[in-house]
Amino acid sequence: MKNSATYKATDKIAGYDCRPGIYTLNGASAMLHAVNFTVHSSKATGCSVVLFERGSTEPFAVIPIPDSYRIVDTWSIMIYGLNIYEIEYCYRLSGEYAPEKGLLFNENTNILDPYARAVTGQSVWGKKSGAQDCYHGRVCTDRFEWGNFAKKEIAFSDLVIYELHVRGFTKSLTSGVRNNGTFDGVIEKLPYLKSLGVNAIELMPIFEFDELYEEREHEGKKLMNYWGYNTTCFFAPNTSYSSSVEYNHEGDELKTLIRTCNENGILVFLDVVFNHTSEGNEDGKIFSFKGLDNNVYYMLTPEGKYFNFSGCGNTMNCNHPVVQQFIIDCLRYWVIEYRVDGFRFDLASILGRSEDGTPMENPPILKTIAYDPILSGTKLIAEAWDAGGLYQVGSFPSWNRWAEWNGRFRDDLRCFLKGDNGMAWAAVQRLSGSKDLYPPEARGVNASVNFLTCHDGFTMYDLYSYNVKHNEENGWDNTDGDNSNTGWNCGIEGETDDSKINGLRIRMVKNAFTALLCSRGAVMFFAGDEFCNTQFGNNNAYCQDNEVSWLDWSRLKKYKEVHDLVRDLIAYRMKHDVIRHSTVPSSMGFPDISVHNTYAWNDKFNDHDHVIGLMFAGKDKKGNDDAVFIGFNTYWEECRMELPSLPGDHYWGIDFYTYVPYKKGTDFDKMIHRDELSFTLKPRSAIVLSARRRKQP
Repeated sequence: MKNSATYKATDKIAGYDCRPGIYTLNGASAMLHAVNFTVHSSKATGCSVVLFERGSTEPFAVIPIPDSYRIVDTWSIMIYGLNIYEIEYCYRLSGEYAPEKGLLFNENTNILDPYARAVTGQSVWGKKSGAQDCYHGRVCTDRFEWGNFAKKEIAFSDLVIYELHVRGFTKSLTSGVRNNGTFDGVIEKLPYLKSLGVNAIELMPIFEFDELYEEREHEGKKLMNYWGYNTTCFFAPNTSYSSSVEYNHEGDELKTLIRTCNENGILVFLDVVFNHTSEGNEDGKIFSFKGLDNNVYYMLTPEGKYFNFSGCGNTMNCNHPVVQQFIIDCLRYWVIEYRVDGFRFDLASILGRSEDGTPMENPPILKTIAYDPILSGTKLIAEAWDAGGLYQVGSFPSWNRWAEWNGRFRDDLRCFLKGDNGMAWAAVQRLSGSKDLYPPEARGVNASVNFLTCHDGFTMYDLYSYNVKHNEENGWDNTDGDNSNTGWNCGIEGETDDSKINGLRIRMVKNAFTALLCSRGAVMFFAGDEFCNTQFGNNNAYCQDNEVSWLDWSRLKKYKEVHDLVRDLIAYRMKHDVIRHSTVPSSMGFPDISVHNTYAWNDKFNDHDHVIGLMFAGKDKKGNDDAVFIGFNTYWEECRMELPSLPGDHYWGIDFYTYVPYKKGTDFDKMIHRDELSFTLKPRSAIVLSARRRKQP
């Protein structure tokens, strides 16, 4: 395992020439003739580097790091003569084993380096290889050529975010890609995404995770941790998402995806999970943080048990200074080495809890991320709640840097669109930028990510095909998943041959996309929603590595009308600046945003009102006056609606009308009963109009 290079070293340890390492260089780093190993632990009394031949479960060398190589809590050693292409590594730490004190040291336990840039053991999805009780790290080198990569700048309000699962996006054979379920498969679909008009993709967890965590069978079907919200290593991309084994150049395929996205004007956000790890609770494995500094990295009770604000067994102690540094190091790594454009933080409210679990007013980790100079150009998006009951939508600590998944937008618009009473004014607030939640003077204009669907919950199609969740196939007797779906099955639960109900369902989907894509704030939707992908009523498909979660691309042809509407609404949104943000005031005399009901300029709503109108006005980029009016009738009967008067040289032209089949170029004015300033809006429909200049005779 040694090479013939000549070098000068100071000590012979376990047959290897060694010297003190570089203490500020975390993890395992390839040097000219050596490998530098650095690891931290505040309570360990000793540390060894354990070396394996590639693919082996038994070490060929255990190299204790001398105390003279230790500076307080940091061990660092440089080992010469190693062939990085043939080795794997981990650590063993000695110290006190006292679970009641939160100490779990065992000198015989192999511990994965938290800073490992590649992890062995599961290069093939769903198959365990190598050691069954531990993970090994690999020493990586960077050979990737970024070329003339230049960071794309897209204003927050211009974002159209497409959330996707790397495996599920192309795993189905209907996707038509070469390497199904991989980063390469996503690359093959980028022309599709570009034509759709999205300008950012948000990848569900791509850090190394154990899909076999809590693997089980239910009614003959294999269930696993498909979503990936159970991180094994925070610095390593998931090896099974690569179409080929990359060994010591781990991440090249992901980097190619990011570079190709950049070339096509698409940002890449990562869904990161710093709230818990896959080591679980007292019954979970000890393979990384637990064996390094259990009572530093995790929130523990006085009895040494695990707080569980994540709902997944443990909770990371994010505001401990050591953990803060680890998180910052990790985020910086992905920005520097992978050029990612932003992060969505899963259960981000946990990052705002103190070491005893209580919420903090100004959490240090959130403030540090907000002001970090390396991260200053990245988009930061919080899922502003956690499983411990902390809900911070509209109040998440921000420093004018943090945006939020606007859960109120989702909940209020879902209720309004299906016809609930008393939701008209709430819908107006959400569509116009949720200024009640995010006052511009306090939060700026870059706070709200508007969404109606995401990976967690119903798909857009299922939202209007099911009243209740159908998670029986998850094996928990339908007790898992959210019970508050605010969905509506339009009259029959699940699939039906009733053409009227199916027609209504498609209209409801079109209404929902119209609301989303004509709202102020960044917008996001879940992959496949644009062609009515279904999960058959499952609203918690975290364990379904099968047709339940995989996108069925054959539906793209079946639901082309919806796809084309979404594509054209995105283009329309980009064309009309007044929808996305405030502009220079128009000379028409209209305010930036105005609210209307069945009567123009009447912004008073009662509980029984189901009709709203919203007008955006200003100037476009060329300095021309522009006005867009969106109207919704969520009632079961048609309603008459008035439009604001325009200057004499303008008139209202209809651009979208969901009550009739959509096809680009349709003359909707001929398909609706209207006069100059009023029209009849059919039941459960939406309309979008714009001010057009009259042709001169």
